[in-house]
Amino acid sequence: MKPEATPKMTAPSSPVGLKSIINSLVAFSIIVGFTTFLFYQGQEGQVLMAIEHGHQEMQVQVAAEHHEQLRVKEAQVQLTAEPPDVSKEECNWSTGQWVYENVSRPLYSGLKCAFIFPELSCDKYGRKDAMYQHWRWQPHGCDIPRFNATRLLEKLRNKRLVFVGDSLNRNQWVSLVCMVEASIPDDRLKMRVFNGSLISFKAFEYNATIDFYWSPLLVESNSDDPIIHRVEYRIMRADRIDKHANAWRDADIIIFNSYVWWRKHKPDMRMKVMYGSFEDGDARLEEVEMVDGFEIALKKLTEWLGENIDKNRTRIFFAGSSPTHNWASNWGGVDRNKCLNETEPVYKVGYKAAGTDYSMMEKAKSYFGTLEHKGIHVEILNITELSEYRKDGHPTVFRKQFAPLTKEQMTNPASYADCTHWCLPGVPDVWNEFLYGYLMYK
Repeated sequence: MKPEATPKMTAPSSPVGLKSIINSLVAFSIIVGFTTFLFYQGQEGQVLMAIEHGHQEMQVQVAAEHHEQLRVKEAQVQLTAEPPDVSKEECNWSTGQWVYENVSRPLYSGLKCAFIFPELSCDKYGRKDAMYQHWRWQPHGCDIPRFNATRLLEKLRNKRLVFVGDSLNRNQWVSLVCMVEASIPDDRLKMRVFNGSLISFKAFEYNATIDFYWSPLLVESNSDDPIIHRVEYRIMRADRIDKHANAWRDADIIIFNSYVWWRKHKPDMRMKVMYGSFEDGDARLEEVEMVDGFEIALKKLTEWLGENIDKNRTRIFFAGSSPTHNWASNWGGVDRNKCLNETEPVYKVGYKAAGTDYSMMEKAKSYFGTLEHKGIHVEILNITELSEYRKDGHPTVFRKQFAPLTKEQMTNPASYADCTHWCLPGVPDVWNEFLYGYLMYK
């Protein structure tokens, strides 16, 4: 088939006519430009007033424009992204190895994420090596689905996701917020709100909320203040959970975590359990082993879930134990150094630190299993083994301190190095890749 002939442009027949047309157009442009200038000079006050009083409308317009851009971008991503390997859907993501990757990792910049907490921003507080940001977890025999912030936010549209637990769960919350906020470049479309034990990240154009709620022992306790709490002297309320539960009752997705607060800091450390109340005059205290207190909290949480959760609406996860790396002798180091100056993972396959109590996770599975007959399924994010290898991923002394450390303190890691929490970007990003994979494909 022959292409259609392109019609020829016909120019004015004489140079004089062309010059006249050009002069007329120039004169017309000057008149229009001058008139427009006078108009906006006279309307400036009204325009500013409209902007001031129409801030919400502006946010909506900006959101719509940005969402359209993201829809185009998302369409492109869907065309190029690799689909999940359905044939290996049941592959165990939790067993594998860390692979150094300096192309696709890190997933975000810790220095640019406005929502990062200072105790997790290791590069900002002096950590010079950056290898800890570049490790990717590679399961045996399959791949973790590639994280896509826009798709996750679309999944969370008009929904509320809540992390409930201790500072390690908050560590994961910060990670997820940093992973998604970079996909919302307009600061007017995202916000963080502190409200006591509750911290909220809001993505306005999706009407999506990602929250963290401080509840380290799950039930009510004397450690419920997120800032002022007793590390060693702990009292839990065996039969009180409603105060906390009211904060997550309306959530669509809940990720619970509670392990580190049940570990012993001293051999004789025990949990005090309070029954009844001082108000009713029937208060009494009992002392139990820390692991027995953990079971009491699990029992109360399980009871609440069984009586209050809408199985058709709310999806529940329980995160595995996050290991500490306080004893360097576990991997052949010197204990007084803890995890200071570690720059690579443990390479020994199947490595397990002596301080990680895997039986606690089995207890959690056992209690949550009692909900199955009610159709309530609690999914376990098994992130313990992969985190065991990462002795290099902690802040150590490179974090915000209550007071700047002296040179002497910096050389005394046994007292000041944090080998419990995790630098960001880092290990918790993989925990959230697991969460993303479950939400999107399982």
